[in-house]
Amino acid sequence: MLKTKLEDLAIFGADPTFAEKLHVGRPNIGDRDLFLQYVNTILDNRWLSNNGPFVQQLEQEIAQVLGVKHCIAACNGTVALEIAIRASGLSGEVIVPSFTFIATPHALQWQEITPVFCDIDPETHLIDPEKVEALITPRTTGILAVHLWGQPCNVEALTDIAQRHNLKLLFDASHAFACSYRGQMIGGFGNAEVFSFHATKFFNTLEGGAIVTNDDELASKIRLMKNFGFSGYENVIYIGTNGKMNEVSAAMGLTSLKNMAQTIEINQRNYHLYKQGLESISALRFLAYDESEKFNYQYIVCELNTEIVEFTRDQFIEILWAENILARRYFHPGCHRMEPYRSYFPHAGLLLPHTEKVADRVFLLPTGQTINPGMIESICQLMKLILINSQDIISKLEESGHVNSYFINSLSQLHRNSI
Repeated sequence: MLKTKLEDLAIFGADPTFAEKLHVGRPNIGDRDLFLQYVNTILDNRWLSNNGPFVQQLEQEIAQVLGVKHCIAACNGTVALEIAIRASGLSGEVIVPSFTFIATPHALQWQEITPVFCDIDPETHLIDPEKVEALITPRTTGILAVHLWGQPCNVEALTDIAQRHNLKLLFDASHAFACSYRGQMIGGFGNAEVFSFHATKFFNTLEGGAIVTNDDELASKIRLMKNFGFSGYENVIYIGTNGKMNEVSAAMGLTSLKNMAQTIEINQRNYHLYKQGLESISALRFLAYDESEKFNYQYIVCELNTEIVEFTRDQFIEILWAENILARRYFHPGCHRMEPYRSYFPHAGLLLPHTEKVADRVFLLPTGQTINPGMIESICQLMKLILINSQDIISKLEESGHVNSYFINSLSQLHRNSI
């Protein structure tokens, strides 16, 4: 039932719009029977890890989809990123956006490489090449850019900067599997690109990731490093770690590949329904994608213009959470304001004005296979009701002495029971 009055809102004691919680990034399962068939084959083979046949098949199929020479599967995207960084020979300082998941700078800092935070383009949320060049010092060895929300970075500009300054160029492509840039699939740019196949991604391997590259020498080094440096059965020729993907994860990846077209179709349908329902709301900026390219549409990204409405983005999210619409902040408050970076670089925000502004405004809405058109209609209608009546809602909340306890407590619960 659509809500039409403020008294209908759950934040004021009414029943939530949805009986079950609607999540951002709820896992897509795909063909359950096919996955279980794969798992039974794995158990019959008794080959559970160590570069088994399912991992090999997944690597081959991903390389074919992306049009790259090499795909090296890994246990997760973070370890894949750490291996790619080390294999590429990065050291000293590496330029990276602050508006990204914390794993991106952590993968550098973990190896005692200093992440130098760069500001973003406020329209795309992507690293700004014009700001990159000003951050280069004699200690800079590379650029680690992020294809945020699946949008491709300005590859040509970043490549030009990297070549002129003799820097390595890596891309964190965690959001960008099955996306393209000027007709070429993301995966073949820079020295290497790294994907995350975490459960919350539209394409998942339960937990996993991959490094893709067209560099034969780099690929050979990465394969050594992800398996302790083993070359052959007993011969260790290089320092390494355990970054291997297991067979069950690869089986989920193969299942996801077979269902990928259908998943993208659902995501695209949801994207258009949200776009149609939200574009007329002046207080919202709906992030639109370039539909002339291949795209996965896995994120519905909005910005709340707090200069138009009476409440903050967090207050708005709290009202949605009360309705069991678990909209999420991404990537609040920016990596430069998280530890250890806020202690290392306490004044970094002075160089990151767009990052700070966007981090205070952005939120994501539920999508994926479990979200249907009727749900999206209700969400959009509810958001309009809330935003049109923002001043009255704030007044009622202040009168009742309401504080942001629901949102904060729910965030803690979601963290403990994360999906």
